This record gives sequence, C-alpha cells and structure tokens, in this order.
Amino acid sequence: MKSETMLPLGKVDPGLREPDTPLDVRTIATGAQEIEALGYDGIAVEECKDDPYQQLTLASVNTTSLDLATSIAMAFPRSPTITAMSAWTLQKVSGGRLILGLGSQVRGHIRRRYGMEWSAPAPRMRDYILAMKAVWRCWQYQEPLNHDGDHYKLNLMVPLFDPGPIEHPDIPIHISAINTNMCAVAGEVAEGIRLHPVCTAKYIEQVMIPAVAKGAARGNRNPEAVDWCHKPLIATAPDEASLGPVAESVRARVGFYLATPAYKAAFEVHGWEDKVDHAASLSREQRWEEIPALVDDEMFHTIATVGTYDQIANLLNERFGSLIDRIEFSIPVADSDSAEALSDMLAVLRETDSLRP
Repeated sequence: MKSETMLPLGKVDPGLREPDTPLDVRTIATGAQEIEALGYDGIAVEECKDDPYQQLTLASVNTTSLDLATSIAMAFPRSPTITAMSAWTLQKVSGGRLILGLGSQVRGHIRRRYGMEWSAPAPRMRDYILAMKAVWRCWQYQEPLNHDGDHYKLNLMVPLFDPGPIEHPDIPIHISAINTNMCAVAGEVAEGIRLHPVCTAKYIEQVMIPAVAKGAARGNRNPEAVDWCHKPLIATAPDEASLGPVAESVRARVGFYLATPAYKAAFEVHGWEDKVDHAASLSREQRWEEIPALVDDEMFHTIATVGTYDQIANLLNERFGSLIDRIEFSIPVADSDSAEALSDMLAVLRETDSLRP
C-alpha cells in the first residue's frame, strides 16, 4: 500500500471535541518536508478549518515527489468551474502531483452552513465531475465548452478566463463515499474512491466493491483501475500501558459515527442497526457522554485496528492489504527513534503492494 498522512503527525481526532494537537496551518510547508523525508508517498489535507487548496500549495513548496491530496474538499459549495481552476492552478504549481478528493457533505451543512439548496448527492456528484472534466478538456485541447447536465450547464469560456494547457492535465479525481450510490458514481466517472473511517473490511468487500463494479460497468470502465484509499480508525502506541488511553479516544470516535445516520449502512452490515438507532436517540437528546458505552469490544475491534507500534503495520496489512491501494496512517514523531519506527512501519505497509488484484 502507498501511504499518506495528515498533519500534525499522530493526530487522533475524537469526532466531537477538539483534537489534542490541532493543525497549525503555518507549519504545513516544513511539515510536508518532514513527511517526504520519512518515506510517505503523499500528504492529505481536509476541509475543516483551513482552505485545502491553500494548504496543499504550502505543502508543495518544500517537496518534490510527495502526492498532494485533498481528503476531502467540498464540491457542491463551489461551482465545477471554480474547483476546476483551483485544481488546475495547484497542478501547475506542484508539477502534476495533485489528487483531487471531493466530498458532497450532508444535507444540514449544505443548507444551514453553506446556505445552498440540497439535491440528491450521487447524481449531482456525477454531473459535477463530468462538468469539471469538460472544463479541463476545453482548457487543454481547445475543445468548445459544452456540458449540458441536469445540475450544471456550461457553454461559455472566453480567452480572458481560459488558462490554457498545462504539462500534466490528467488530474485524478477521488470521491469520498460510503453508500452504494456514491460508490457507483466513483466507479463510473472517477479515478479513485476515498473510504470513510468507519468502513470495515466486511463492508468494503460485501457492499462497496460490488457497487463500484456496478458503476464501472455503467461507464464501460475497468473497476480494477479505481484507486482505493482508506483512512481507517487506528489505535496504536509504543506499548500496552500507553495504548489504553489512545484506544478509549478512538472508541469515542466510533461512538460519534455510530450516532450519525449517514453512516448507518456500515454498521448494519454487522447487525448493529439497533445500536445505531439508540445512539442517534442519545445524540438528539445531547447525551453525548453515554454514547461510547454502546461501543462494545466486538464493535470496537471490528471497526478500529488496535495494536502496539511493533504490531500495527502487520495488523493493517492483514485487514486491508488485499482491499486498498493507499492508507492514511501516522504516529507522533518527537525524536529520531520515533521517526525511525514510523519509517519502518511505512516500509512494512508498502510490502502489500503485491496483494491488490
């Protein structure tokens, strides 16, 4: 597997509260340089508190080979043309290293945080990506812009706003997906799929892979060409004594996802739909502290991969090595010993390249 990470290294995001080590955007340029030196294949940034395209521009400054991935950037609050331009510019700046990961966001945020109208996300994402690719073809090959979709209709591109061709025009698009409709869209029109942390090996095999294959058939594409990227929930520490508190923080995050209706399908495949409903009821009553107790050990160890530093890479290989192409993973790096330990883990993860079909 190829490896990528977010900054700061080793961050554990519990979901509801602030992480113990929040990102300082001013450190991205030096942090990306450190990531490249450690042996990572890529850096990933998310759209939470800072603009993802500006983050990756900073990351490109001191690096030469590191993949630069949005994991993910919001699609629908921006027009396809605006996103196409941001990606085009970053692709030029980085010398062709961008991976454009897009997400749809849920109804409440689209309406109440972005102030925009909501529509079914899967067909809209399909139209969005096709519109963006039409813009890129216009710029690269002087093809007249003429996208006539259900959500986006684009037919105007004048020379003043046409940046023209670039050296690396083939920008891979990844879609954040968990439900079958969006998985099918990834198979049909995207180059990769970015899995939600709650996706287990069983859910990937039984639900997601068939859905991607269905979409690929719809688009006359090879489903094996889709890049599978995962950010699994991981609890790891140098030894068993220090693993406990980390595991409990990760357990709380599983509880956060358990209480989120959008992720219900990933729990249902394991027969946990009653717990999803219970957790959702507690969240509506704002009884957040009671939710982690619903995450018993069976659920926790099925969703999260738990082990010490000397175990974790092999455990991840065993669980996901035959299913994914890229994994997001890191540990805190405070000294040369921890840096060496992380580099060794990345080397073990990379050994699974031969396991993917």
